[in-house]
Amino acid sequence: MTPPRRVVIEADGGSRGNPGPAAYGALLRDADTGAVLAERAEHIGTATNNVAEYRGLLAGLELAREHTPDAELEVRMDSKLVVEQMAGRWKIKHPDLRPLAIEAQRLAPFGTEWTWVPREENAHADRLLNVVLDAAVRGGAVGGGGGRGGGGSGLVVIAAGEDASKRNPVVGWNSGLGEPARLLLLRHGATDYSAEKRFSGWGGADLSLNESGIAQVNAAAEWLRARGDVDKVVTSPLARTRQTADIVAEPLDLKVEVEDGLRETAFGEWDGYTFAEVQERWPAELEAWQASTSVAPPGGESFEAAAERVRRTRDRLVSAHHGQTVLAVTHVTPIKLLVRLALDAPLDAIYKMEVSAGSITEIHWYPGGASSLRSFSLRPDGRAQALTESGQ
Repeated sequence: MTPPRRVVIEADGGSRGNPGPAAYGALLRDADTGAVLAERAEHIGTATNNVAEYRGLLAGLELAREHTPDAELEVRMDSKLVVEQMAGRWKIKHPDLRPLAIEAQRLAPFGTEWTWVPREENAHADRLLNVVLDAAVRGGAVGGGGGRGGGGSGLVVIAAGEDASKRNPVVGWNSGLGEPARLLLLRHGATDYSAEKRFSGWGGADLSLNESGIAQVNAAAEWLRARGDVDKVVTSPLARTRQTADIVAEPLDLKVEVEDGLRETAFGEWDGYTFAEVQERWPAELEAWQASTSVAPPGGESFEAAAERVRRTRDRLVSAHHGQTVLAVTHVTPIKLLVRLALDAPLDAIYKMEVSAGSITEIHWYPGGASSLRSFSLRPDGRAQALTESGQ
């Protein structure tokens, strides 16, 4: 199918209480045919109307990047504030909006057209966010109340034409879900930092596997060869994952593709240090990092930022590979974040997971958005699972 030449983002956001329970809705539309290409809606907790509107814009820009990166883009919103600020005609004075606007400017391609529309012409996006809110209210996730806006419990990514009533099937009992995209998440083998439990992330020392790590990966390669259903191999760009991917791909006779979104979280100034050393040198920063997933290590990346990156990567892989098995060679944090997505768990659930070096986790994602965690941190060498190392 020929990709659209021009697309339109319709986005909206709102809160009940301002600030109050908030949500956004966004969709991507073919500008020539009017067909809806993708939709996204999410309850974002407590926020103001303007923050929710910016979050809707960001979601729409992400949809455009994922589905139609080469198309001309127009953004249509009924928020005069957002449209005028993004067009550069109004100043951005509120500190809560500045980082959101900067991120939107980064995502918006050159030449993006910014159009204000009356509220009634933005009804589709408004309906999306209210559907999520209604679900949250029914489930007791947020307080009720009248007024515009809304939220729900978690993210809803909807393909064009999806029936929202099929969002929560009992996987394994429901035979009408279609063929899933099967993701096998292989954590790279051990490095010297693994044995010493040192922080090892993106931007730090780019380590190779040690002797133990190579043995772990060879065991995984034999397990995957015997399984016999891997269609594609993708890998994080770091040396230890690329080395792992090359070893397992050879007996599968598959080429390896680098997927930047699978890289490990950046630990900034902490990279190469043990937890005890970080606690001694950066006690206040470590305490703040442990208390909130929105806090990044000095010069590093927060778990919230990593979660958005990993979610976008998941969306790309799943949308392109339904009915196929994709082997993704990656690290501790991306694996935890993908498991958390599959289970619709809160972000801080990643603190309660342990992923062994050289282990395999399997998740199935179905066309309608349902997911199934099939195995977690399986050791192909048959040894007992070891505790995960910090930040690998």
